[in-house]
Amino acid sequence: MLLRQMRRILLIALIGGLLGATLVRMGPGFGIDEREMDNRLNSESRQAIRSERATENNIGVFYLRYLAGLARGDFGFSRSLNRPVSQLLKERLPLTLVSLAFGVLGGASTGLLLALLTVWWRAPGSDVVPAVLSGVCLALPAAVIALIFLWMGAGGRWAIALAVFPHVYRYAKNLLAATYQSPHVVAAQAKGLRGARVLFAHVFTPAAPQLAALAGIAVSLAFGASIPIEVICDTPGVGQLAWQAALDRDLPLLVTITVLVALMTLVVNSVADLALAAWRPAR
Repeated sequence: MLLRQMRRILLIALIGGLLGATLVRMGPGFGIDEREMDNRLNSESRQAIRSERATENNIGVFYLRYLAGLARGDFGFSRSLNRPVSQLLKERLPLTLVSLAFGVLGGASTGLLLALLTVWWRAPGSDVVPAVLSGVCLALPAAVIALIFLWMGAGGRWAIALAVFPHVYRYAKNLLAATYQSPHVVAAQAKGLRGARVLFAHVFTPAAPQLAALAGIAVSLAFGASIPIEVICDTPGVGQLAWQAALDRDLPLLVTITVLVALMTLVVNSVADLALAAWRPAR
């Protein structure tokens, strides 16, 4: 099973990188370099600038060369920042991983805890405050949340947690509420079981596989939110790097970030699947 998961991760990551490179290549403005607008340059200099991107015009040839370099540990060269992509990731990736850890753990734990309390308490109006809070966080774009945290002087990593929280809360609440109506839960309550034992043994445990699947989704949501948050909060992470690469149509850098995000999401999902597969026989 582990080998199958590794093959799946590698294949999907490579396909994701190819699709990302294709979208960038087909996007408007690709191949345009602002350096060509310099009136001091002559025609030969402008032609030399165009020749630098000539290898990126054929996306198939570019991706094969990229994979060949990747096999040697070469992630390519960022023309917009004039540095190797590996150096840029080495500097910025640790900061983003810390922010993602805060965002995913903070947002997921808060959403799951509020969902458990709402389902367990089940008092009239007990879900009003969490529902309003999640609705507000869901309605506000990540950029607006980042501006609020910037104005408050708080760290951008907690803004990522607020972007993740409403998705986890809504899904977990609906799932747990539906499980609470299952026949085995009704039977357990009819036999006299109440409170926390019903919630954790007969509601939370059967719903654990679906809740574990939220891990990969939370990572994707957190990274998507980290791009505008890091840009607005001026945090030198991978999200800010992705924004700069998109503005400059920096194909080698964008493809590497796309593959990296795909690998992160797939690895988290696979770890959750393997953990659940190991846990089920022991039940």
